[in-house]
Amino acid sequence: MSRLRARLALGGYRWLGTALYPVIWSYLGVRTARGKEDPARRRERYGHASLPRPPGPLVWIHAASVGETSAVIPLIREIRRRDISVLLTTGTRTSAKVAEERLGASVIHQYVPIDLKPAISRFLDYWEPDLAIIAESEIWPMTIMELGRRHIPQVLVNGRLSDRTFARWKKRPVIADALFENLALVIARSEEDAERFRTLGALPVMVSGNLKVDTDMPAPDGEALRRYRQQIGARKTWAAISTFDGEENAAGVVHKALKERVPGLLTLVVPRHPERADEIEAALHAKGLVVARRTRNDPLTADTDIFLGDTIGEMGLYLRLTEIAFVGKSLTGEGGQNPLEPAMVGCAILSGSNVQNFRDAFQILAKNGSAKIVRDVEMLAKGVHYLLVNDDMRKQMIEAGLETIHEMRGALSATVRGLEPYINPLTVKARLHPKGGG
Repeated sequence: MSRLRARLALGGYRWLGTALYPVIWSYLGVRTARGKEDPARRRERYGHASLPRPPGPLVWIHAASVGETSAVIPLIREIRRRDISVLLTTGTRTSAKVAEERLGASVIHQYVPIDLKPAISRFLDYWEPDLAIIAESEIWPMTIMELGRRHIPQVLVNGRLSDRTFARWKKRPVIADALFENLALVIARSEEDAERFRTLGALPVMVSGNLKVDTDMPAPDGEALRRYRQQIGARKTWAAISTFDGEENAAGVVHKALKERVPGLLTLVVPRHPERADEIEAALHAKGLVVARRTRNDPLTADTDIFLGDTIGEMGLYLRLTEIAFVGKSLTGEGGQNPLEPAMVGCAILSGSNVQNFRDAFQILAKNGSAKIVRDVEMLAKGVHYLLVNDDMRKQMIEAGLETIHEMRGALSATVRGLEPYINPLTVKARLHPKGGG
């Protein structure tokens, strides 16, 4: 009876989506007007292809946003090394830009189709992928069901389930089981995530570690890095990165509190959503702070208080201008952001306590002495000041972070091993028939 209820619920989702399909265009139109959709490629969201399908085996990899896209880039390169074509879908314009900059023409990029049957069916009819690889936590019922109906293996890599997502699926165990049983394999990033996937009905499940540890930060613009370092000179710096609403204000408060105690202090603010830059600049100006913006190529003068990093894909540049990084969406936001990038580059890490989505990474970094948690803005100011004036402690945290990253590596190799039963036959097929001949 429970199976019947699950089928009815998923069937209802399918038919509701079909009924709503004609009106989704208006929704996408609103998103386009807000700059969240590419107007020239909007039809891709309906499953219409804008590029030809290459002959031979094709692996479809889906990565929702910038973080997921960066995480799967080494995996994409490994699959391409085997002469297998890769179709990469993403859901945001910023992730599309990252894909273009870091992968270029080595992959086919399309925007992911909306999770409605007409769009998904059109997409799969055209691309006919031999394998679907989904990054992290993208669980779309119609996509999963359509792939299952067509017997296309689907593997979740770097799999994670947040506290909120896990709780939501646990309330619907029958539906979760009916969906997750379609996954050929889940490669989870931690033991906790793996157990959660098993609880929801996924089998088999293996643990790889975090793919984000095996990525390399993109090389910064060398000329920009040289210029900014020259302009900064001997000034002390700290950065608030991947910030969300409220955390830029916190960074401004910290800067004002420390400005007299640390003469020449420069604060870098790198918002998670650069489109908020005008609003952030106005709020910082209201505090009497002088702001320079990366998009304007403003020079960092002696009067500059805040360097606003309002660009995408340049975190490697900003982090190389400091040795102290506060990681956002953790003080006024919920869930946290990735702390691995600042650890890789060589920063002592501070964070608020709301780090549920990156709990395992923060636990390891904190245990090894490379990250510290702050409760509020006052504690953040004290932490930043302590690290600015205590060179030995700052260097100790930086070295601990670099050692931790080295110890955590290996997720890519584990993921490739897990995928071998699915990609090895495609490798043979691609090399036997390089032009797609039968």
